[in-house]
Amino acid sequence: MATILRKGQVVETIGNLPLVGSKARDFTLTTTDLLDLNLSQFKGKFVILNIFPSIDTPTCATSVRDFNAKAAAIDGVNVICVSADLPFALNRFCGAEGIENVITASSFRSTFGNEYGLTFTTGPLTGLLSRAVVVIDKNGIVIHTEQMEDTSYLPNYDAALNSITHE
Repeated sequence: MATILRKGQVVETIGNLPLVGSKARDFTLTTTDLLDLNLSQFKGKFVILNIFPSIDTPTCATSVRDFNAKAAAIDGVNVICVSADLPFALNRFCGAEGIENVITASSFRSTFGNEYGLTFTTGPLTGLLSRAVVVIDKNGIVIHTEQMEDTSYLPNYDAALNSITHE
């Protein structure tokens, strides 16, 4: 389990992020159109998983906006922004913000959080996903992970993007 801070309080997740060099587990998420989204759909492409508790918090919203802007500049990279929010909330946010360069998807009816070790098991966010980034290469191998040690921290975008450009 990972230990993380939320507003100064220690909270825990169900496990740990996948190891760099390991095969990424396939998953099923739900798109804003209520369709299934699987990692296997991105075979042969780079995938950045931007994972967070809720689109309705400032830090989470900023990470989606920032990845949307940065992803636009890189061909062949798919950013999937994942939370346990309902697809309707993700769709509302993206529409209001003009988000077009990332895919938003919900884990609300999947085991994604448990399989990737990110479901909070203690504290007020129990059941939601911890803030993390997982980068997967064209062959489905994890090439970068980052677990934010505090839920208020933004991801290191440069480290995630550099892991792709150094492949």
